[in-house]
Amino acid sequence: MAKILIIDDDPFILDMYVLKFKERGFEVETAADAKAGLKLLKEKPPELVLLDIVMPIMDGFAALREIKEAKPAFPGKVVMLTNLGQKEDVERAMQMGADDYIIKAHFTPTEVVDKVESLLQKQER
Repeated sequence: MAKILIIDDDPFILDMYVLKFKERGFEVETAADAKAGLKLLKEKPPELVLLDIVMPIMDGFAALREIKEAKPAFPGKVVMLTNLGQKEDVERAMQMGADDYIIKAHFTPTEVVDKVESLLQKQER
């Protein structure tokens, strides 16, 4: 199964999503901040990154910019997983190259896993 990286500063969120993704057979790495997440991304590239926006040290938009500008380019998918639901935030992330934008409060963890599986299946085709 695919490897995913979850970058989020909320330990409860990390634990919950790790459990849900592992139940479906995913290999999961986590990082509690964007700097640590970017380091992991370079060391052990996953097929998909779930990236929160509101985090200390570096926000998700800055991390997304680094991921998209990295050489060689990261070939996987990047999905913003956040509670920021403003239209401007969604548009900004998509214009910056995010593959999807999920508002945490609008989806159950199981639905998030379903969306990730769907995105990865599209990538395989």
